[in-house]
Amino acid sequence: MATQRSNQQYRNGQGRAPQGRPQNRRNQKKSNKGKIIIFAIEIIIIIAMIAVLLLVLTNKSTEGPHVTVLDPEKLQINSQVQEEKEEGGSMHGYINIALFGLDATTDKQLYKGSRSDSTMIASVNLDTGDIKLVSLYRDTYLNIGNESYQKCNAAYSKGGAEQAVKMINMNFDMDIENFVAVGYKGLSEVIDGLGGVWIDVDEQELKHLNNYQIGVSDTIKCSYTPVTSTGYQLLNGVQATAYCRIRYTAGSDFKRTERQREVIKAMEAQAKKADAATLLNVMNNAMDNIYTNIDMNTLTEFIGSISKFSVTDEAGFPRENLRRDANIGAVGLSIVPASLNENSKWLHEFLFNDTEYTPSETVTDISNTIQNKTSAYIKK
Repeated sequence: MATQRSNQQYRNGQGRAPQGRPQNRRNQKKSNKGKIIIFAIEIIIIIAMIAVLLLVLTNKSTEGPHVTVLDPEKLQINSQVQEEKEEGGSMHGYINIALFGLDATTDKQLYKGSRSDSTMIASVNLDTGDIKLVSLYRDTYLNIGNESYQKCNAAYSKGGAEQAVKMINMNFDMDIENFVAVGYKGLSEVIDGLGGVWIDVDEQELKHLNNYQIGVSDTIKCSYTPVTSTGYQLLNGVQATAYCRIRYTAGSDFKRTERQREVIKAMEAQAKKADAATLLNVMNNAMDNIYTNIDMNTLTEFIGSISKFSVTDEAGFPRENLRRDANIGAVGLSIVPASLNENSKWLHEFLFNDTEYTPSETVTDISNTIQNKTSAYIKK
């Protein structure tokens, strides 16, 4: 961003603030609060995980059956990352939110016990309104937040949102404090509330889409309408949710995460065409099927600002040239970061345009452990 000093100046100490800076920092947070709240309505709608306002920053009480509070002290945000969030640091001016699509079949499974069928980082530049999405492949072999090394989608099942957010922060030097989690019903309801989404369905996807509709409709106790033809068409909530789940085509899970991001962008397009009353109704109807630590009560004031934000880029993690396949004993078929250090460098460059990022000691230790634990299983 134009207002930022270079990372090199910051690390050399040339950009240090005078003694009065702590007060200035508080004023900066206050002035940014409006931007953050405005952003929240955008991320809720486009991600299909409705409910959102930065509760921690506004210090307001939580409301609703599925709103919680996460303790930032337990989320593994290290001191190096904290520095980069300050003015002049590479992560200053961004807000990052963890997004979890769960295989939950009941409301209680939104809290814990469900694997995250989809895990994304949504990173927003508050100055420009640009949103970047990164999908974390569900079978990626990582430290899942409790010193156990497994497929990353196990983190939510073992320790709920707190452990899943902690996992992202400690493996990638991130600063995430906020999350939104949704099951099949919540996603389907949001899409239906927006009038459906326009998706181009190809021949490979058609059969699998209808097969997945059976499972989705059975889970959320509703009927479904088979998709009968290929091509660009309007999908309803159950159809689009099933489309997000397709993984048995060329590209397997890598292609599946592309479909998930495609649906998110299609939702963004629909949301920007909707009026304020429609968006407010979508939020109210979906709240019972969303789990988050973000309060939505004041979002209604900012509905009209949705057009200021848009998804500008997307990617999957680990990067294609920095990942390997491995069948790791009891863990099973996994995606292994060839080097977690190099993958994290790529991630920080992609999200924050930071070409000078150096992995923390924690990330380096995890990177070395992954290499030691998987080297014997890597396919040659």
